[in-house]
Amino acid sequence: MKREWTALYVLMLPLLLVSMDVSVLYFAAPAISADLHPTGTQQLWIFDIYGFVLAGLLMTMGSLGDRIGRRKLLLMGAAAFGGASLLAAYAHSAETLIAARALLGVGGATLMPSTMALLRTMFTDPAERAKAIGLWSGVMTGGIALGSVMSGILVEHFWWGSVFLVNLPAMALLLVLGPVLLPESRNPAPGPFDWVSVPLSLAAVLPVIYGLKEIPSEGWHPRYVVSVTVGLLFAALFAHRQRTHAAPLVPPALLKGRGFAPALVLNLVSALGMMGSAVFTTQYLQSVLGKSPLAAALWSLLPSVFIGLAGPLTARLVQRGVNRGSVVAGGFAAMAAGYALLALVGTDSLWLVLAGAGVLACGVVAIMSQLTDLAMSTAPVERAGTASSLLETSSEFGGALGMALLGSIGTAVYRHQMPDTAPAGARETLGGALATIAHLPGATGQSLLAAARDAFTSGMRDAALAGTVLLVLAAVAAAATLRKIEG
Repeated sequence: MKREWTALYVLMLPLLLVSMDVSVLYFAAPAISADLHPTGTQQLWIFDIYGFVLAGLLMTMGSLGDRIGRRKLLLMGAAAFGGASLLAAYAHSAETLIAARALLGVGGATLMPSTMALLRTMFTDPAERAKAIGLWSGVMTGGIALGSVMSGILVEHFWWGSVFLVNLPAMALLLVLGPVLLPESRNPAPGPFDWVSVPLSLAAVLPVIYGLKEIPSEGWHPRYVVSVTVGLLFAALFAHRQRTHAAPLVPPALLKGRGFAPALVLNLVSALGMMGSAVFTTQYLQSVLGKSPLAAALWSLLPSVFIGLAGPLTARLVQRGVNRGSVVAGGFAAMAAGYALLALVGTDSLWLVLAGAGVLACGVVAIMSQLTDLAMSTAPVERAGTASSLLETSSEFGGALGMALLGSIGTAVYRHQMPDTAPAGARETLGGALATIAHLPGATGQSLLAAARDAFTSGMRDAALAGTVLLVLAAVAAAATLRKIEG
């Protein structure tokens, strides 16, 4: 098994970088704005286009990898990711950077399902595969937190393009070692590729993700509600085609596999909880506690110390005979406990927030590692890429839904608690309050700041209570559903 583990470590590098690219621009944004002078709309697209393209193409790339070979697609994606990183690093206009970020999303969409599909084929022993998936889940979760810190350190010592150049050595290593260490695998009888389903899947995923991500900050504006509704209509058309087409992009039989559909739903709920908390904790560290962006990012890394232990530990529990349903239910209980801690925070509760985030993150890794192992073990080997892409798509939807639902609760409480005498911008968001305070005299500004921080913290507590209830229900559902499946 030594060769397989060496190959896995090689696969971890691109996986880490793909997850880091979600947050790698956090500290580079001011330098990019000063250099490229993007408009407000262009700046939003610089941030968001990567995640949108990634989410929209996951199902397409997973199915394509099953057809042409997962290793081949992985290497093609590595080359595309490296080339797009180089283009982004030396972009001389906002338009070029947006295009480069879109290409990074295309490359990321090939890398993520391919790594998991290859892992499924490399590790035939269930115990070894469970350990490998635990490590995969930890790297995936930790990479998002690491990305913002890495960008802060690089921008502080180099220019903003350096946040993209760090991708090149890892992609070069993958291109060199991949053909030697990674076995090729594909579906021996995939049938014709369903090209019509590709635009349908994009039209289903992108409007929903876009609408859900905008709702927390902009509210339930008709534009975003219409966006989500249009996406759901295309999702219905996509589902109908999968049921009626002879060679669908996502075979309905895959979803009927024992345990696969429950794994998708529970995975979505865990991603909802993870991203729903991140909406508040990142703002809390910076805007309530007043820490600099880099200091906040460094503090947020502290809970990640335990993430690397959670996946292997839960795999060991399952190997020792603990029922998977109990482990996943325990993970949801840990997430609920993390939210319960967040429901106790005041305006000066650094360690309580870090403790809550740490407990919650450990629960997420425990859940995702076991659900991924369940789904990938259930799926036929020839459909490993498609199965992996469905899991990751459910994570994208869950994350967007968490930001929309819990973020909306926090925003509603904030707006309700802010005094009517506060300026209009300050009554909308904590960020708006901070911007308003800069133009107010000392005592008035300090009074508004205290009110805004109290209102935000109240919203955070109420959203955390809602998250606690949801995750307790998820724990009960996981215990009942998964025990029945494995019983």
